[in-house]
Amino acid sequence: MAVVVWIVEGTWPACVDAARAHAPEDADVVLLYVTPAEVPGVAHGAFAGLLGRGRPDRDPGTRLADLAAASAGELLQAAADRLGRPCTRTRRTGRIEHEVVAAAEGADLLILARDGDRTHLGPRSLGPASRFVVDHAPCPALLVWPEPAPGLSTMPPPPPHPPHHG
Repeated sequence: MAVVVWIVEGTWPACVDAARAHAPEDADVVLLYVTPAEVPGVAHGAFAGLLGRGRPDRDPGTRLADLAAASAGELLQAAADRLGRPCTRTRRTGRIEHEVVAAAEGADLLILARDGDRTHLGPRSLGPASRFVVDHAPCPALLVWPEPAPGLSTMPPPPPHPPHHG
């Protein structure tokens, strides 16, 4: 069994705990971290266009890319330590939701966390990237709450129904 665990700042412990609880001991677990490609690119562009042609040593895009790589490595290490069993750590760069879906191709399970409004039950508990991943996942997806789920009283009311004419 191949299990992909999407590691994101702030919600990763719940995903790792779900893998520990739901993935068989002999599962091939992949811890996946995706760095958005646009952040260093935007910084590179701003620096080149506005600030400093000819001074590549001062380009903030390079520094941001280095910080992102270090952060990804630290997060993946912490996730592997929490998982407490052999796993593969994978880093991808690009459009986050597309990279997660691509990484889940051929997997038996994808584990991800809610990342939107987690004070209420309902569709807003998913942010845009996780909504895309849930809608396009090429395998079963286990969607977890990073903290205890809110009560049923937070569920939005049903939409009004038009009257029936008979």
